[in-house]
Amino acid sequence: MWKQHIVGAVIATFIIAAGISFNPFFAAGSDEHHWGFKRAQNGEQAEAGAQLDQLLDKYGAIYKGKADKKIAYLTFDNGYENGFTESILDTLKKENVPATFFLTGHYLDSASDLVKRMVKDGHTIGNHSYGHPNMARLSPDGMRAEWQKFDGKLRELTGIDRTTYARPPEGIFNAKVLEVGNAEGYRHIFWSVAFKDWLKDERRGADYAYNALMEQLHPGAVILMHTVAQDNAEALPMFIAEAKKQGYTFLSLDDLVLEYEDFPVALQSPAPSL
Repeated sequence: MWKQHIVGAVIATFIIAAGISFNPFFAAGSDEHHWGFKRAQNGEQAEAGAQLDQLLDKYGAIYKGKADKKIAYLTFDNGYENGFTESILDTLKKENVPATFFLTGHYLDSASDLVKRMVKDGHTIGNHSYGHPNMARLSPDGMRAEWQKFDGKLRELTGIDRTTYARPPEGIFNAKVLEVGNAEGYRHIFWSVAFKDWLKDERRGADYAYNALMEQLHPGAVILMHTVAQDNAEALPMFIAEAKKQGYTFLSLDDLVLEYEDFPVALQSPAPSL
């Protein structure tokens, strides 16, 4: 509970500071950024480059933790259900590992029981927009409508008042998306580990997913996986076990935010509330 209060205070302080420091007449660039980075190798962190690093840092967006701690953060993008999320949730519960699920409005409607289980198991729900549009091509009102419509549906379904972490569909964004998101109380979370895993009918096997994850694993890794892939569901137990064997601890995005703001974080993830 103390951690939730601290994280809430951190986010509130950040939003207030953002409101003071951001020039309301600033014309954010309309160019679209497609999130990408130099992949991690041999335990070295992924790098997005100075330009993207500066842009994200300006708006408090995060894609990795600190390089001196063997901590990893699991995140999943769920646009639609393909039958493997339950297995993923079973693995997370067995291994006592927290995760954040970035959901769309379609998922709230079509997989409501799984959403309720995510919340019951103590995981975080992130805002992946309601209709999965290109956020960079929306007006500020359009952006707000996407996030708020999702939050309204989530509130009806789970009682959660709102989300605080957002992720743009397909990783497409611009400065205006980050700026408007901050003004509405959302912090954007990108990722530093990913691989081609979103094609539901393209099986490559559990070893493919496992190897892709292990090859890119690095201290502070924010890992993106898609729940539509059977490969991911099958590889996840092996990946978590091997990462723990190598000394990694899995923490939540709340812990990542605390670390980003230079608050001390626990080195052991809390047990999910059941």
